[in-house]
Amino acid sequence: MKSAIVIGSGFGGLALAIRLQSAGIQTTIVEARDKPGGRAYYWERDGHVFDGGPTVITDPDCLKSLWELSGQDIAQDVDLVPVTPFYALDWPDGTRFDYTNDDEKLFAEIEKLNPADVEGYKRFLQYSEGVFHEGYEKLGTKAFLKFSDMLKAAPALAKYQAWRSVYSIVSEYVEEEHLRQALSFHTLLVGGNPMTCSSIYALIHKLERDGGVWFAMGGTNRLIAGMVALFERIGGTIRLGDPVTQIHASGDKVTGVTTKSGWHANADAVASNGDVVATYGLLDHKRGKKQHKALKRKRYSPSLFVLHFGLEGTFPDIPHHMILFGPRYEGLLGDIYKRGTLASDPSLYLHHPTKTDPTMAPEGCSTFYALAPVPHMGKAPIDWQENANHYAEVILDTLEERLIPDIRKRIRTRFCYSPADFETDLFAHLGSAFSLEPILTQSAWMRVHNRDDKLSNLYFVGAGTHPGAGIPGVVGSAQATAELMIG
Repeated sequence: MKSAIVIGSGFGGLALAIRLQSAGIQTTIVEARDKPGGRAYYWERDGHVFDGGPTVITDPDCLKSLWELSGQDIAQDVDLVPVTPFYALDWPDGTRFDYTNDDEKLFAEIEKLNPADVEGYKRFLQYSEGVFHEGYEKLGTKAFLKFSDMLKAAPALAKYQAWRSVYSIVSEYVEEEHLRQALSFHTLLVGGNPMTCSSIYALIHKLERDGGVWFAMGGTNRLIAGMVALFERIGGTIRLGDPVTQIHASGDKVTGVTTKSGWHANADAVASNGDVVATYGLLDHKRGKKQHKALKRKRYSPSLFVLHFGLEGTFPDIPHHMILFGPRYEGLLGDIYKRGTLASDPSLYLHHPTKTDPTMAPEGCSTFYALAPVPHMGKAPIDWQENANHYAEVILDTLEERLIPDIRKRIRTRFCYSPADFETDLFAHLGSAFSLEPILTQSAWMRVHNRDDKLSNLYFVGAGTHPGAGIPGVVGSAQATAELMIG
């Protein structure tokens, strides 16, 4: 293979392009938006820098390895700093839990909730270590192209009861309900319902413990900028603001792409970091229609409603990452994943980057976003243009009551990002924020394959393919896909 085109410049697309270019394959990234990053887009408003996400960086080694491919160092382009606590968890009844990998502090936090659960937590950690080894270290960067690949993994999946949910496994080890929520909410960061998401995803806990939680100074956008700088430095080309309108095919191979501007290029292979449904919709081949239709029948992860806001003043007591749980856990998850109800009592992830990097706001000011998981547009066909301001007020009410009593007086700038924006800007099917829902029957071999089964030079990378969403997931998918492409 001498040349490749990668559609989309999210973390997965950039990681794949860097791997291909490092291996001597002339690679061009074609990006629809005016900036690289995909979901890791950013905005500058009134002196504030707002990251679109993802803002929780784990397993920095998987990123560092991209620079090491060409004998370089990530520190040349990106300043990664540790965040502690990883998250501060807060409940309406006043319970607070600081989540960290410092054993002494963590055991003390658990003991405050329920002394008996310290030993239970230690046993859960052993379980998490086991699924981390089997599910992440052994399988996270390996493509599942044949059913026999799944059969090889079956004994390990059976050993760790992969058919059970993360919440049910956690509940086996700890008794206290706040702690059960604290140890199971992580699946939401990759689009999974803790009540139904396979227990294999308990590996996230071990991933965070070992690798920590990190922040790129300047925001996630600076990590994207660093990846672009590396890619271009080793000879790659990136084309911005020009969406692909057609993927051409002949026989059992794809031949190239055409974009909105009329630009056309042929290549030995095409890899898509775009939405999997949208990608097959662009494919000029009978395979495209068939897969487009089949994928629409799958289950998709929920969407997100994000309120970005800049405030007058600084808030040293508000940590970098907070989870503000609502009064309901299982009930709220049911609203989001099953009933398609827009909850009036949302749980929120609050991102406060100026806690770590004050330069992301004007002097004496702060930058935040508050994110609420919401149903995708197939579950809840809401007119977001009409409802966005109302839901922003629901979120502000929560923050006013729980955290910043005079928040409305302090707002300098604000804007929303809704499921409709995910659909419009990112071509995301149903406005889903994480592509296919990570349930057992949509994982590994049963997820979109890293290489198409019929078109031998059409590849996939990112959240919709194996292993799934989240930075480590999509960077792992890039390694799996690159190994197939490089051979």
